[in-house]
Amino acid sequence: MKRILFIDCHDPDRERVLRNALAADWDIQHCAVSDSDVADKLADATVVITPTWPSDMPSAPQLRLLQIPGAGFDGVHFDAVPTGAAICNTFEHEIGMSEYIVLAMLEWQIRLAQMNTNLRRDEWKDGFVVQAPLHGELHAKSVGFIGYGHIAQAAAARLKAFGVEMTACTRSPEKYANDTVCGDVRGMDRLNDMLSTSQFVVITCPLTDETRGLVNEQCFAKMRPDTVVINVARGPIVDEEALFQACKSQRIGGAIIDTWYNYPDPSGGLDQRCAPSQFPFNTLDNVIMSSHASGWSEGLFERRMSVIGANINRLENRGELENILRASQ
Repeated sequence: MKRILFIDCHDPDRERVLRNALAADWDIQHCAVSDSDVADKLADATVVITPTWPSDMPSAPQLRLLQIPGAGFDGVHFDAVPTGAAICNTFEHEIGMSEYIVLAMLEWQIRLAQMNTNLRRDEWKDGFVVQAPLHGELHAKSVGFIGYGHIAQAAAARLKAFGVEMTACTRSPEKYANDTVCGDVRGMDRLNDMLSTSQFVVITCPLTDETRGLVNEQCFAKMRPDTVVINVARGPIVDEEALFQACKSQRIGGAIIDTWYNYPDPSGGLDQRCAPSQFPFNTLDNVIMSSHASGWSEGLFERRMSVIGANINRLENRGELENILRASQ
């Protein structure tokens, strides 16, 4: 029987959904990359589902598909994956992440959490009763996306109802020539123009050698003084110190940060403490922080495992795989 091997991403619910999606009967096993028997299990695995593939991963001579259970592939050393295996990733996180992006913008403008805190203290610091300062509106604000893939497109579709003005910069603007949602999809050579006009800059591009440190001190110098940077992609796309200094000095309006520079041990549970950065972003009033949670929503794994199951069925039937990052050779 052909084997599917989960590495560092298994739980019973995911396996249940995957089994229901598979057209054939597969042997499904799981392990951690650090387990002593990982080499034995890899030796006859046809499909491996894992977010990481280290450079020293044991041999997998029967491997035909490395299926990444998410969109990010920065944890995979492509050169270490057998050339006979295709490498594919998976999306389906754009629903949760796009809702997070909209929430982040609305919270920045309306400050509902602070209103709640104030009134719980019997403090009437908001609203017309005491003629408090007006809160903001999302309507007519300018939004710029760095990257225009699944996440940005889903966010743009939701933001359109709010009447915002949207621009996107991507490596392949020609693919979106007929896009009617964003309306202005440009090449990366026009990034500085977009940064200078956008009140919200939303980072949704993948982390690659080309995008590492892409948003740097020079980029912050181009932004408006009220610009808010929202990073739901990967922390290192944004220069860590430059972001901290831009927020601390109020060179920009602030930041909403979901993806970071330091992470706890994934197997260590909920009680761990780990500073997400070497800089004290938590001391800044113009920063909203969350712990890489934007896409961690209730429907995520059912959608992803269903898509992965369909891809494995295509592999079994010699069909064309979806979301190919590298074809088999």
